[in-house]
Amino acid sequence: MIKDVVVTNLKIINTPDGEVMHAIKRNEDEFKSFGEVYFSNIKKDRIKGWKRHKEMTLNLVVPVGKIRFVLHDDRIASNPKFQEVIISKENYCRLTVPPLIWMAFQGLSEGKSMLVNIASIMHHPKEVENKNINQIIFDWNK
Repeated sequence: MIKDVVVTNLKIINTPDGEVMHAIKRNEDEFKSFGEVYFSNIKKDRIKGWKRHKEMTLNLVVPVGKIRFVLHDDRIASNPKFQEVIISKENYCRLTVPPLIWMAFQGLSEGKSMLVNIASIMHHPKEVENKNINQIIFDWNK
C-alpha cells in the first residue's frame, strides 16, 4: 500500500427501478474540498496515463465497466512503490489518490468503462504533470 492512498468500500443499493451507487459524502475523511466532477471513458485494453497532480486529491469511482488503476509513488526515490486497484460493480469502491502520486489506468471490460473523479480543486494545466506510458516501467500484461 502507498502512504495516504485510501480504498473505501461503497454501497450499491438495489431498488425495483434501478441501482443507487454511492460515491462520497462531505463528512468522510477523504473529502478535502470540492473543485469539480468529471467523467472519463476508456475502451477495453487501452491505457491512459501517467499523470500526477501537484495539489489535487482524486476520488475515483467506476460506475460502469471495470478499470485497473496503477499508482506509482516515487516521493522517496530510493524506495519507489506500485499499487494496483481494480474497481467495478463487483468490487465497488472509491480510490482516493493524494497529490504527488503518479496514476495510469486500463480498461478491462468489453466496450467502454467509465470513471468518475470527484476532484478537490478545479483542473488547471500547470497543476498536473504528464509522462508517456513508457516513462514509468510497469508490466501491463500481467
